Formats: sequence, C-alpha cells, structure tokens
Amino acid sequence: MNLNGLHLLLTYQCTLECDHCFAWGSPWQNGTMHLQDVRNILEQAHHAETVEWIYFEGGEPFLYYALLLKGVQRAAAMGFRVGVVSNAYWATSVEDAVEWLRPFSGLVDDLSVSSDLFHYNEALTELARNAVEAAATLDIPTGVISIAGQGEAALGQLPETESGVMYRGRAAEKLAQQVGHSDWESFTTCPYEDLRHPGRLHVDPLGYLHVCQGIVLGNMFERPLGELCAAYDPDFHPVTGALLAGGPAELVRRYDVPHQQAYADACHLCYQARLALRERFPQALAPGQMYGEVSGQ
Repeated sequence: MNLNGLHLLLTYQCTLECDHCFAWGSPWQNGTMHLQDVRNILEQAHHAETVEWIYFEGGEPFLYYALLLKGVQRAAAMGFRVGVVSNAYWATSVEDAVEWLRPFSGLVDDLSVSSDLFHYNEALTELARNAVEAAATLDIPTGVISIAGQGEAALGQLPETESGVMYRGRAAEKLAQQVGHSDWESFTTCPYEDLRHPGRLHVDPLGYLHVCQGIVLGNMFERPLGELCAAYDPDFHPVTGALLAGGPAELVRRYDVPHQQAYADACHLCYQARLALRERFPQALAPGQMYGEVSGQ
C-alpha cells in the first residue's frame, strides 16, 4: 500500500443533517477526537513515511475549533501538507470569516468548502462565498465541493465543478428511491474507491481506519497504522475481497445476502449488503455511526 493521504474525521457531529452524507453527520451524533488522539494519529502517519497529506474533516471540524487549530498546527510543523473540509457555517460575513481563518494562514494548503442544494437553499451560499473571499484575503488555497441535485444527476447534466450523489450512508435511505434503478447483477465493480492500492484512508474518532466509509482495516488506537497497512490483504479481507472479485453483486452472492432486484447505483447495493452483514463481520463493518446509529438522539 502506497498511502499518500490520511483523512481525520475529527467528529461525527455536524451543524447540518444532509440527505447525501456518507457519515450520517448530525447535530445529535456522538464521537469526537481528543487532542491526544490527534497527536497519536499524526505520529503514526509520520512513522508510515509515505503520508504527505493530512486532511481534517467531519462531520464539521470547525465545531471543535481549538482541536482543529492545534491539529493543523502540529501537522504543518511535522511537514505534512494540510487540508480542511468545512460547510463554512462560521462564515457569517467576510470580516468574521477572516478572523476564523486567520490562525490557519500559512498552515493550510487546501480549504475545501462544501456548498450545494443538499446543504442549503442555494448552490453557492453566501456562507461559502464569504469563506472563499476571506481565504483569498489570507492566501489560503480554496475550492468548493458541490454535489449535483437529483434532477441534474438523472439527466447526466453534471457541470465540471459538481459530482453526483453516491447512494451510501444517509443517501441510501433518503435519496435512492428518487432516481432510476438498475438490475443488481449489473454492479460488478466498485467505481469510486481503489480498494487494492488505496492512496488515502480515513480514521474516525473511535480509531477505525476506513478504506471506504464503513469498511475498516482495523483500529489505530489498538494497532499502529503501519502494521494495519502492512497486514491489509485486499483479496482476503471479508468485504474488499468480494468487491474486488465482482463488485457489490459478488458481495451479495458470496454471503447470500437478501436483496432487491434493482438499486440506484453500486454504492446503494454495497451499502445495503453491508448493513445486512454487520453482525457477521463486526470488525470489518464499523462503527455504528457509519450505518445510521445516532446514539445522541
């Protein structure tokens, strides 16, 4: 595995509860890293030697501002390139956004702002525009992450700046029934993740190391990142092995998973199959937050 990027999900909490969210982010969700967790993860990433990028994500990482800032400072001091992903809820004016971002100037190499009709009532919100303008003032490189609306995705009219919905996480429950479906046997590959040679992994507040949200290789709080990466055999992992052999359709066949005749996309079939397999493979399909368990409600 040539791991280039490690993405820290600082928290599962979020100011919003978007229908397309992979991680079921919510104001009522639980699971947040502590500063010692961040230090531990960064040290492990440093020892892995191949990691160049550290991203801080969520949920919404700015909810835990002091933790985010200390994490960014430490990652930058260790020589990592640093990215942050946010919905910019804090950018209530350009002036205010400048003050929120000022401590990150010179430390962050990529600020990715999420803004689309799933987040708010306009594709590029005033909050996002404020954040982008403030970041430009501080010379913080910035981009906007947008997910196309259902109608655009269905018609194949995706602008270059937008991506389509992937029907996993909350989207499998909230959005999948609003689009056309294809026969389950047609989903013979994983179209989005490089499961054999992943260049990036996500680590969540509980220490779980994800090759795709909800498919884990182990726990970094129990076993070091380097060991987890070295031990990963994609063909023998109970979930990635099936996906590499024949996509979500093979996952269903291999474990005789009850299924519908048709699904919105490969992610939809994969996610539904994994839901059914969680009790069988609890160490590979975790944690509950990634499967809609919102224990804070």
